[in-house]
Amino acid sequence: MRHDASTVVGAVMVDRRNGKVGVVMGHVGPYVQLRPPRGGREWDVPPEDVRAPTPAEELSAKVAVANRRWGR
Repeated sequence: MRHDASTVVGAVMVDRRNGKVGVVMGHVGPYVQLRPPRGGREWDVPPEDVRAPTPAEELSAKVAVANRRWGR
């Protein structure tokens, strides 16, 4: 299965169904697997329900990742 370039591992994406921001961890079957930026359990999202984040959503996710690294 071919995946959109925006759903490459490490990309920040948003689940359209619930508005949750996640980092692409991989692909299982037809699904994109997202994980919360601060870590936690992955969830599966159909590719048609994944969208690119707004600049504010992406910045917020990157800050969460940085804070996790620094133990905040």
